[in-house]
Amino acid sequence: METKQYLKFRLHDLQYGIDTALVQEIFQIPEITPIAEASGDMIGLVNLRGQIVPMMHLDLLQEHSVKSFQLSDYVIILQWEDLQFGMIVQQVNEVIELNAELINSNSFDEAIDKIDSALISGVATLEIGNIILLEPKELIPQIESVLPLIWDAQAQVDLMGASPSSNADQQLKQEVSHQDDELQTSKIISDFYDLYCPNTIPEARAIFRQRADNLRQSDESLKLTTELMPLAVIGFGSEYFGVDLELVRGFTEISNLTPIPCCPNHIIGNMNLRGEIVTLVDIRNVLNLPTHPVKIGSEAVVVQLDDIVAGLPVEQVLEMVYLNSADMTPLSGNVSDISEQYVRGTAFFQEKILKVLDIPKIFTQGRLAVNEEA
Repeated sequence: METKQYLKFRLHDLQYGIDTALVQEIFQIPEITPIAEASGDMIGLVNLRGQIVPMMHLDLLQEHSVKSFQLSDYVIILQWEDLQFGMIVQQVNEVIELNAELINSNSFDEAIDKIDSALISGVATLEIGNIILLEPKELIPQIESVLPLIWDAQAQVDLMGASPSSNADQQLKQEVSHQDDELQTSKIISDFYDLYCPNTIPEARAIFRQRADNLRQSDESLKLTTELMPLAVIGFGSEYFGVDLELVRGFTEISNLTPIPCCPNHIIGNMNLRGEIVTLVDIRNVLNLPTHPVKIGSEAVVVQLDDIVAGLPVEQVLEMVYLNSADMTPLSGNVSDISEQYVRGTAFFQEKILKVLDIPKIFTQGRLAVNEEA
């Protein structure tokens, strides 16, 4: 039976899925540059490492008003044919694999009648509820009106490539349209916050702005080397860790948990993940972090090393990023903290230290085997 993978995400009270083959990148929502003459479904533009990317929202596609954006919202970057664009969502969940038998492509449940049927390629009915599968070609319906704005903004970004990063956003707002002042005034809306975050406090605005700066500035680091590491950024308490995305099979909520008798404390139990039994392994002790009980509803990262598949309970799954190897500082050979031997190196992420984990070493040398003493 033919199967396909979908990235599952949530907007309002509905679950959606998008073909993972279209997904390029995921990150937390930054400050966006709104454009007045954009099509009705477009929020604005983001400078993603020197590439101008339009941002859309499903509410606008259906001519609904957009509720205020939150710092916890995410952007999913998609590639449809020759166009790259971002879709703003409230929560990114996990990658699920569906076979054709589970997908209804003809009639849809009454519960999703409020969704424009043109946006839906099918609906998958699962134990966790309906998953609305989106039709990618309908997500940018007015492409003819979007492309000139992108080209115009891209030309200006290319021209100001040598400008200081602190001035880049202001220049984008000033120069994204034609140089004619009158036309420029009609196209640019300078305040993202009045439109989409009217009650945002100054501290939150600073975070939105810093995220936009980070996305833009990373273009400079990309020029240093072509060796990029795709990472899933996870959180334990106030600490951030990076997990090699090549080892990650997906992200999930722990919906069921069966304890395993006579196992050490770091073996949480087994979880049935769409018919596959996955053992949940707590790595917090290895990392010398405080532990507390893992509960139903907690998040987990599913990793695979050769024939070993395991779920790692985490407190947060923040986003997926590309880290330039030149930006990672290796740890010195003389490591005093035992937990540091399982860290490949460190880098800055959202003004915090990101520790890049050596997952293979954790599993082979971190005393995680079931037959080890607790």
